[in-house]
Amino acid sequence: MPLLPRRFKRIKHVLNRRMSNLTILIEEVEKPHNLSAILRTCDAVGVLEAHAISKESAIPTFNSTAQGSQKWVKLKKHESIELAIGYLKEQGFILYGTSLNASAKDYRLPDYRQPTAFLMGAEKWGLSDSALKSVDESIFIPMRGMVQSLNVSVASATLLFEALRQREHYGVIPNDGEGLNEALYDQTLFEWSYPEVAKWCRDEGRNYPKLGTNGEILESLPRTSKFRC
Repeated sequence: MPLLPRRFKRIKHVLNRRMSNLTILIEEVEKPHNLSAILRTCDAVGVLEAHAISKESAIPTFNSTAQGSQKWVKLKKHESIELAIGYLKEQGFILYGTSLNASAKDYRLPDYRQPTAFLMGAEKWGLSDSALKSVDESIFIPMRGMVQSLNVSVASATLLFEALRQREHYGVIPNDGEGLNEALYDQTLFEWSYPEVAKWCRDEGRNYPKLGTNGEILESLPRTSKFRC
């Protein structure tokens, strides 16, 4: 079934406001409710891609809390915290880890206009020692009650929306696709518009077809590859 123009317009509107330089790294957050809530927040803020490390036997799952946001926020999985941190640093991200150590800063003080990655730890134990040693800066969310920390999904939302607030305040929030480079924008636009055709192209080792102004595929494809979006 062809993609309806109004659907394509909605997809482009959302993609135009996505940011590739804001992300979150989730270390062994295994509860589906928390993982789903974090990805839903990423979608709401405009994060393009999130990152996760899971135990070998654990496969990330989602529940209704995600509201389908896992389709719009890619979750890149890493084998270890060291590999994940190395990947993010190669991409130029500044890493902020939540911690209650003496050197940690109030989360509202750092400047999140630069490429920013928040590291969030497991529900019970927080970040591992290896993760904490690798962050560029430790931050904390001040508490005024009896408990010392928030649920991991709530803490993630607090940090991500603070980054969004700062970027909006300084006028560096993307609105016309400038948050992604051209190649990444075109790739994501096709994958969001025609996920099944995109998978077929990857399996066949071929480039994605070009799209017209209304989202139509500008190439004749084999009948079996004209999937519903």
